[in-house]
Amino acid sequence: MTETQIDEALEQLVEGEKTWSSLTLAARRGLLDEVRTLTVRHAGEWVDAAVGIKQLDPSSPLVGEEWMSGPYSLAAGLGALSESLAKLEAGRSPLDGAEFGYAPGGRTTVKALPLNTFDQLLLSGFSAEVWLQPGIEKAEAIRSAGLAQRDPSRTNGVGAVLGAGNIFSIAPLDTIYELYANNRVVALKLNPITDPLLPVLTKVLAPFIAIGAVRILTGGAEAGTYLVRHKLVDHVHMTGSALTYDAIVFGTGEDGARRKAADEPVLDKEMTAELGGVSPTIVLPGSWSRADIEFQANHVATQRLHNNGYNCVAAQVVVLPKRWAQREEFIAALGKAVNDAPARAAYYPGSDARVAGADASYPDARHLGDRGARVLVVDPANREALLRTEYFGPVLGVIELDVPDENFAEEAVRVANDEFVGTLGVNIIGHPDSIASLGDKFDRLIEQLRYGTIAINAWTGVGYLTPTATWGAFPGHKRNDIQSGTGVVHNAFLLDRPERTVVRGPFRPAPRSVFRGEWSLSPKPPWFVNNRTAATTGRLLVDFAGAPGWGKLPAIFASALRG
Repeated sequence: MTETQIDEALEQLVEGEKTWSSLTLAARRGLLDEVRTLTVRHAGEWVDAAVGIKQLDPSSPLVGEEWMSGPYSLAAGLGALSESLAKLEAGRSPLDGAEFGYAPGGRTTVKALPLNTFDQLLLSGFSAEVWLQPGIEKAEAIRSAGLAQRDPSRTNGVGAVLGAGNIFSIAPLDTIYELYANNRVVALKLNPITDPLLPVLTKVLAPFIAIGAVRILTGGAEAGTYLVRHKLVDHVHMTGSALTYDAIVFGTGEDGARRKAADEPVLDKEMTAELGGVSPTIVLPGSWSRADIEFQANHVATQRLHNNGYNCVAAQVVVLPKRWAQREEFIAALGKAVNDAPARAAYYPGSDARVAGADASYPDARHLGDRGARVLVVDPANREALLRTEYFGPVLGVIELDVPDENFAEEAVRVANDEFVGTLGVNIIGHPDSIASLGDKFDRLIEQLRYGTIAINAWTGVGYLTPTATWGAFPGHKRNDIQSGTGVVHNAFLLDRPERTVVRGPFRPAPRSVFRGEWSLSPKPPWFVNNRTAATTGRLLVDFAGAPGWGKLPAIFASALRG
C-alpha cells in the first residue's frame, strides 16, 4: 500500500473510533459472535490459502495444523471473549464463577482449563491456570478483570498491529485483543508472507471493518515503518523477532545500536511485542517404559517440527540428565522421531540460511529427514550458539547436564533461566513418579522458572490454544533488552497483571494413561506431527468451536482415536 492509502486508512480509523466508543457491551459482544460465525463459514477458504502459502500437500494430515492454529484458535478465542463480555454486560466480573487457587510466592491462580464438561472431554487430562503477579489477591483480581471493557466508552486511539507470518490466527487474535483489552481501533498490517490470506481475513473481520474499527493493510518493511511512526498511531503491537523490534524502536545500523545501548528510542509511543526466543524442553530422569520413550520422543519432535519449526515457541533444545540410565535410549528414539516426521517445504524466508548457520556452528551435527533437511545437535562442547540463537526452523539440539539425578531438576531450571535467550515458553517432561518424588520442591522450581508459559507433560502450544490463558513473555524485560517481548495477548478473562500460564498434561496417552492411574482419556493429541487424522479432527474442532454441541462430539472422538 502507498503512504497515501495508509493515511486514508488511519483517517478512517480516527472516525471509526467514535463509532467504536459509542457501542454498548451487548453490541460489542454481538460483533464477536458475528466474526465467530464468519470464521467457521470461511474456514475452508482460510485453510486452502494456508496450504498454498506453506506448500503443503492438501491431502496430508499436516493440514490439521492449519485448521487448529488458524480458524480453530480464532473461533475459540472469540467464543471465550464473548462469554466475558456477557458477564460484564450483566454487571458481573469475567471471573464470576472462576476457580481460584494459590501458588508459591504469594501468587493467586485462576483456572483457565478445563472450564466445562466439553473441555473435560475434549482435552481430558489437560489443565491450565494463570498465575497472577505476586501480591494480587482474589478480590482484586475479580475487581480488575475486564480491563478496558469496564469502561467501553473510554477508547484509547489507534493501534497498529504488525501481523506474524507463521501462525495465521496470530494477526486476527492480536487485532481482537487490541480492540477489547485495550479499547483501540486497529490498523492491521499483514506480514507479506500472509498476503494470500487478505481476501478471507477481510471476510472474517468484515463486521469490524464495516464500522470503521479495523483496516487491513499490506506492504513490506517500508510500509510498516511508515505506519508505526505515523502521527495518528497511538500504540504498536507486533509479533516477530527481537531484531525487528529493535529496528522499530531504536532504528538500524550503528546509530540504532548506539541508541539501543543508551536506551534512546526513535519510536515516540508505547509498544508491546511477542518475540519468541530459544525454548527448552527439560526431561526429568525416571524409569520409563519403551512405549513412554517412543511417545515422548514424538512429543519432543512435535514441539520442534510443528509448522517445520517456524514457531516462536518451538522447542529448540532438550535438556537431559547425563547420568540418566535411559539417556541413550531416549536420544536414539528422538533421532528416529525427527527423522520419520512427515516431510514438508521450508516455506519461511531465511530458513535455509538459519539451518546453514547451525551447521557452521556445529559441523558434526546429524542431518535427518527428507533430503537431510533437519539438523540434530547432540551434546556439543560449546552450547552457547545453540542456546542463544533462535534458529526458527528444523534445528533441534540436546544438551546434557552432568549432575546427580537428584540435583538435575534444580540445575536444569538454573540453566533455562540463565543461559537460554528468551522467556516465552519452557516444557518439562517427567514421569508422574519423578514429579511426585520432588514433592513441594517441584512447585517451587516451577515458581523459579522465568517463562510466560510453562508446560508440564504438555507442549506450551496448548497454552496458545487455550483462549482464557495468557500468551506472552515473562514480565519485566527492559526496552533495550527485550528478550521475548512485553505484554500479553489472548487472555479472554481480560485479567489485569498476569505473570504466567502453567499447563499440565498426561504423561501417557489413552489407554495406557488409564491403566497406569492417570485417568486421562486423551489419545495421541491431534497436534502431533505424526497424527494420521489431524486434518479431519482439526476441521471437526473448528465446527465445534463455532457452535459447541453434544451431537458433534462422537465424530471428533472417532477421528481422534484413529490418529
